[in-house]
Amino acid sequence: MRVIKSATITEKVKEILLEANIDLGKPFIERIKEALEAEKSTLGKSVLSQIIDNSEIAQKRRIPLCQDTGIVVVFVELGYDVRLEDDLYEAINEGVRQAYTEGYLRKSVVSHPLQRINTQDNTPAIVHVDLVKGDKIKITVAPKGGGSENMSLVKMLIPADGVEGIKKLVLDTIFHAEGKPCPPLVVGVGIGGNLEKSAILAKKAILRDIDDSNPDPILAKLEAELLTEINELGVGPMGFGGITTALAVKVLSYPCHIASLPVAINLQCHASRHKSVII
Repeated sequence: MRVIKSATITEKVKEILLEANIDLGKPFIERIKEALEAEKSTLGKSVLSQIIDNSEIAQKRRIPLCQDTGIVVVFVELGYDVRLEDDLYEAINEGVRQAYTEGYLRKSVVSHPLQRINTQDNTPAIVHVDLVKGDKIKITVAPKGGGSENMSLVKMLIPADGVEGIKKLVLDTIFHAEGKPCPPLVVGVGIGGNLEKSAILAKKAILRDIDDSNPDPILAKLEAELLTEINELGVGPMGFGGITTALAVKVLSYPCHIASLPVAINLQCHASRHKSVII
C-alpha cells in the first residue's frame, strides 16, 4: 500500500492548472495551423491567425489564453493500492484555490446557483473519481469556460432515432449555437448509459488527444462523418463563416437500456485546456 500525501496532490493540481490555462500543447496548435491553411474565408483565416498569435503571447508572457479561466473539472484515476493521507477532494480544492489565487486567474464560481455569490477562489471543483489497478493516481484537470458549456446539452433520444438522429442532434446544436461557444470547436459526444452517464462520457471525450483514433470502427466512422458535416455548416471560426467550425469530433459510448438512446454533446471552445499528471 502506497501512501500519497495531500500536499503532493495539492501541489500537482496547482501546477497543471496554471499550465493548462497557458499552454494548449503543440499538437493542438498544429491542428489550428492546418485549419488556417485549408480555410477559404478571409475573415476565418484572420480569426485563426489571431488564435495562434494569442497562444504564442500566452506562452511568452505566461498569462491565461482566455479571460474566462473556467470552472475546474477534475478526473481522477485512483489506484486500488493507494492510501490517501487525508481527504482527496479537499486536497484538490486546495490546489485549485492556490492556482487561481497565486496565478491571478479569474474566479468564476458562485456558491449557490440562485444567490450567485462568488466564492472568490474558484472552488469547489467538479471531481470525478474512477478506481483502477495500481499504486498511482492520475489527475486530469480541465478549466471549462462558460460560453461553450452553455451550448452543451443532453437529450434522451429513442433507439429508432439511430445514427441519423444522433447526427441531426449534433448538427442542429452546433448550427444554432453559431459563434457563442467560440469555434473552432472540439465536439465531445457521449452515447449510451443513462442521462448522467452520457454527459460524463461527452466531457471525457473532449479530453482525448486531438490526434487519436477511436478504436471502435463504428464510432470512428461517426466521428469522421460528423466532422465533415459540421464543417459544411458554414459557422466558421468564431461564427464569422468558413469551413473550420470544428477541429475534431470525439465520441465515447456505454451500454444502455433497450428503451433508451441517451446522447450528450459537450462543446469545447478553441481554448481546449486540459493537463494530466501521474503521481
